[in-house]
Amino acid sequence: MTPPSDRSRSIAQVFDRVAPTYDSVGVAWFRPIAEHLVRELAPRAGERALDVGSGRGAVLLPLAERVGPTGHVTGIDLASGMIEALRSDIDAAGLTNADVRLQDASAPDLDPASFDLLASSLVLFFLPDPPAALRQWFDLLVPGGRIGVTTFGPRDQNFIAVDSVFTPFLPQQMLDARTSGTAGPFADDAGVENLLSEAGFVDIRTDHLEISAVFRDAEHWVEWSWSHGQRAMWEAVPQEQHPQVRAEIARILSAAQDPSGTITLRQQVRYTFGRRPSPRPGSSGLS
Repeated sequence: MTPPSDRSRSIAQVFDRVAPTYDSVGVAWFRPIAEHLVRELAPRAGERALDVGSGRGAVLLPLAERVGPTGHVTGIDLASGMIEALRSDIDAAGLTNADVRLQDASAPDLDPASFDLLASSLVLFFLPDPPAALRQWFDLLVPGGRIGVTTFGPRDQNFIAVDSVFTPFLPQQMLDARTSGTAGPFADDAGVENLLSEAGFVDIRTDHLEISAVFRDAEHWVEWSWSHGQRAMWEAVPQEQHPQVRAEIARILSAAQDPSGTITLRQQVRYTFGRRPSPRPGSSGLS
C-alpha cells in the first residue's frame, strides 16, 4: 500500500483522538446524514458494499443491515482508533457480514471490480487529491456499480459565525478554500458532479438534505465540537486563549437560542451519486 500523505496522517491522528466520543454526545448529525445516503443508494440483499472513511459506522452499520447475510460490507479508515471502536460496535450489533480495515481512502488496497456499491460520507474533501481518489474508487466497482458521496453545502449564519471565531488561529492548510467549500469543486453541486464525471462515472445526480444540529446550550456545542473533526480547530488555538474563544462562541450562540434555551444550527448536505458504466453490447472487458 502506498504510504499515506502527511496531510492524511495528520487528519487520521485527529480522528484517533476523537474516536471514543465520536457521534456519541447526544447530537443527531452523522447518522441522519448517513441514513439518507444509504437510502438513496438502495442497497440490495446479497450486494458487496464498500464504506470509504467508515468512522464509527454511521454508513457501514445500516449498509450491513440492508445487504443482509448474503451480502457483505467492507469499511476502511486510516484512524486506528476508529477501526478498533467500530469493530467493537460490529460485534455488539451481532453483524457477521461486515469487516473493517486500516487503509487510506486515497489509495485503497482492494481488488478491482469487487464491489457493487461504494459509499463515502464527509470524506472526499479531506483527501489531498480528490480526483485521483475517485479514479481509484471507480476501479473498485463492478461495471454498473453505484457510488454515493456526501459533502457540505451552505450553512446558516450562526453556524458560519461560530466557525469564523477559529479563523485567526488556523494554519494555512486548514484555511484551504477547497476544503472549506468556499471555492473549488466543493463550492457547488456542479463542482462535485464534475469530479465524478472526470473520474469516469455516469448518470450523475445531486440530492440535498437539511440537517438540524440541536444543542442544550453553548457548552453542549463545545462538547460536540471536540467530539469530531472540528477538534483540530480547537487544537490550533493556544490553550490560554480557549476561554476567550468559548466566550465569543457563547455570545454568538445566544442569538440562536429559542425561548427554552435550546440552540439549533442548520447545515445543507449535498449528496452526489453516479455509477460506473456497464460494457456496451458486443464489447469485452471492463469499461
